[in-house]
Amino acid sequence: MMSFEVDGPKLDSKYELFRKEIQDFVNTNLVSCASNIYKKEEFPVEIIKRLGEKGYLGIPYAKEYGGLGLDYLSYAIAAEEVSRVCASTGLTLCAHTSLGTFPIYRFGNEAQKKKYVTQLASGKILGAFGLTEPNAGSDAAATETTAKQVEGGFILNGTKRFITSAEYAGTVVVAATHDKSLGIKGISCFIVETGFKGYSIGQREHKLGLLASNTVELIFEDCFVPAENLLGKQYNGYKIFMETLDGGRISIGGHALGIAQGAFDVGLEWLKNHPIRSQQASKIIADITTHIYAARLMVYDAAMKKDQNIRVDQEAAMAKLYASEIGTWAAGEVIRLIGYEALTNELAAERFYRDAKLSEIGEGTSEVMRLIIAREMIRKFKDEKADVFRK
Repeated sequence: MMSFEVDGPKLDSKYELFRKEIQDFVNTNLVSCASNIYKKEEFPVEIIKRLGEKGYLGIPYAKEYGGLGLDYLSYAIAAEEVSRVCASTGLTLCAHTSLGTFPIYRFGNEAQKKKYVTQLASGKILGAFGLTEPNAGSDAAATETTAKQVEGGFILNGTKRFITSAEYAGTVVVAATHDKSLGIKGISCFIVETGFKGYSIGQREHKLGLLASNTVELIFEDCFVPAENLLGKQYNGYKIFMETLDGGRISIGGHALGIAQGAFDVGLEWLKNHPIRSQQASKIIADITTHIYAARLMVYDAAMKKDQNIRVDQEAAMAKLYASEIGTWAAGEVIRLIGYEALTNELAAERFYRDAKLSEIGEGTSEVMRLIIAREMIRKFKDEKADVFRK
């Protein structure tokens, strides 16, 4: 694979060495098959297995739980580099690490972490996250899947939709409400093993892009979940999945950044054999370079702050918003640069273009990201204003 790096922040050499390690893995395992698995809509089982064997499904998790013991910035770099070649595989990596594993690692008790995180981080099983529903997407407070407490555990009933990798997962973290009238205060999270009675896979989604990523409907019909599989405290589910989504948004920012860079790679490779010396081509190249640079700064900054245990609601939302919209825009600009040839599947430009759109929707739409950013700015303004008055 030709490498045309758009620069980003100067990082410690350990990060650049890790980037090179991921690039080597991608060049060996993904470059030759990314187009083929996409056209066949084939989930890359063997590649995911190899990611697990290398420890890349547990990058930011402690070694005692099967992870690599690295940080969130390393994970964001991996999400970027895998997505740069195959966004479907990149999304599988992100959904497993941020959504399927993080909430158990962060909120699980020791027994849950030893039982589940050790398998998830080491790649022995895949993880998924069951939040989105037919009537509750971005409005997570409108969760309709119910949890009824019974002797020894809980009974779940309901449907989840657009759940990534669930058909191949061993566990799914599921949000359900005990009482819809309580809104966000009535929600709990549960660790559901996919072999539990009453759990089943519904329809498989046929999507615009990310065709080698598995996306399915989940059905819970009197699904019994043992009491020990309650994640965190009862009625604390909203807090759990909101913090989970914050970290997930950084990884989706990295995912979208990789798509933007991958599309740009296609355009620059094409220009080697089709030199265009025009003002329009120069503008496209300059604009894409600048926006990828800015997106990389935002994604890495959010990841580094998360590594410092700083709340990153606003930074994660900004990184995800900007990188996802730039991913779609950059892929479109590459198609505009190349022209008709880019509309065929002989070049990966059209694949990146279709893949990019999900990043603007998954883990909170662009509209929701803007609401979060505005809410945080207003809150900070109010706090600052109060400090001024106190002085």
